[in-house]
Amino acid sequence: ASSDRIDDVLDIDAALVGLASSDPQAAELVKLRYFAGLSIPDAAAVLGISPRNADFLWAYARAWLLRSLGGGAE
Repeated sequence: ASSDRIDDVLDIDAALVGLASSDPQAAELVKLRYFAGLSIPDAAAVLGISPRNADFLWAYARAWLLRSLGGGAE
């Protein structure tokens, strides 16, 4: 139902806000990857970091969001 989708969007938004308060650069990377569709190298260039650092940051951000959204193991 559409109310489930709205709840999902709100949950994702809340998770991104939480990530931004914990690690603003990681949240920005998520936005660049998901909403702007940038590759890791392109997002790294926008953020002024190396692609290797962006890879590490991407892995961290994904794990953080997964846990925040209830998908991670406790």
